[in-house]
This record gives sequence, structure tokens and C-alpha cells, in this order.
Amino acid sequence: MVLEGFSTFQTVLLGGAAAFATFAIVLLYRVVRGPTMEDRVIAINAIGTNTVVVLALAAAAFGQPGYLDVALVYALLNFLASIAISKFIVERGGVL
Repeated sequence: MVLEGFSTFQTVLLGGAAAFATFAIVLLYRVVRGPTMEDRVIAINAIGTNTVVVLALAAAAFGQPGYLDVALVYALLNFLASIAISKFIVERGGVL
């Protein structure tokens, strides 16, 4: 089995990470299909947030604190991207 060397706690953390990753993949449908630009922005933000959670869970499961640095940088980039997209939508005439 693939997870033979992992403890139960690590297996639970990796299972949670897999669940969040699956949810992020499901959210891709909302990004592609819309129906509105606001729905797409929220879905992209949720995918970014799920990515940060997956990175944090992987850091805890593998005992690699360096992953938390990557998660923090990705969270900041996700925040800035959400602000930039929202500003673009408002300037284009949309209402958030």
C-alpha cells in the first residue's frame, strides 16, 4: 500500500488534503460555466484558498515547515489577485 510508512495522523491529514483538492477540482466547473463574472471570481478565490489549505495540511503531514512559507506567499498572491480582478470588474461597469 502507498501509505504504509505513514502514521494514522499523517494519513488523516493527507486524506483531508485530498478532499480539499477534489473540491478545488469541482470548483473548476463554476470557473468555466459561470454564469456571471462574480461567480467566477468567487470560485477562483475558493480554489486559491483550498490550495493554501492543501499546502498547510501537506506541511503538517510531511513535517516540512517550508511548505507553510509557500502557502503564506500563495495566500497573499491569491488575495491580491482577488482584489485586482474585483477592481477590474467594477471599473468595467459590473457591480460586486
